[in-house]
Amino acid sequence: MLRPATRPALVATRQVRQCAARFFSSPVSPDTSSSHVHSPSTTPETNPAPPPPNSRSSTSSSKGKKPLTAEQRAFLSSALRVNQAGELAATLIYTGQTPPLVTRDPSLRPLMKHMYDQEAAHLRTFNDLIYRHRVRPTALYPLWSVMATGLGWGTAMLGKEAAMACTEAVETEIGGHYNAQIRKLLEMVSEWEAEGYEVGAEFRHLINTLRRIRDEELEHLDHAVEHDAQKAEPHWLLTGVIRAGCRGAIWVSERV
Repeated sequence: MLRPATRPALVATRQVRQCAARFFSSPVSPDTSSSHVHSPSTTPETNPAPPPPNSRSSTSSSKGKKPLTAEQRAFLSSALRVNQAGELAATLIYTGQTPPLVTRDPSLRPLMKHMYDQEAAHLRTFNDLIYRHRVRPTALYPLWSVMATGLGWGTAMLGKEAAMACTEAVETEIGGHYNAQIRKLLEMVSEWEAEGYEVGAEFRHLINTLRRIRDEELEHLDHAVEHDAQKAEPHWLLTGVIRAGCRGAIWVSERV
């Protein structure tokens, strides 16, 4: 029989596996990742009523919605893919950390559950997004699953301080990564608006979703620092190695 602590890990990896299976087995449909903005040429050809006297023509203030370029579609696909991989890893880190930590210090159970629940919700969000927009999940999720579980369990076995230092390191990198994505998306919005194009509600919702998730990740960083992350020994080495590993995993998951 599976131990209770292993069940969340299986649920998380099963979600990603099912997402990948749907991607490869579903009939090919139009790429909806570009549905946030559309070309004016896709607007049905109707004969609009003439504007009232002394009013500006609608085309002077807006050109409709501009289609995504190939580069922009590639960026969005890469962002969703790596975000899904990162949230899978986060759920498995907490799954690995929780049993040793709460066995030694039961008072940590509510905090660990809170952080795990948020990461699991993030994972569901990105599972949804990559399926809806036909984005291929990373091919390396089995490897990331093993490594994330091992990182969580290993740092927890070193003690509460090391486990919290792990969270501090991971969330520092992830927070910066989400910030970079949000900046890029806002640059795209500014460019479209400067050219007189509309920005779709779905695209704005994506930006707001990333902001919310980033804020929750940074909340985890604050929790880790409050729970003695910086007392881990040697703090600089532990966090440095984990941060470097995160950067490497991000780089690979964006591409593979």
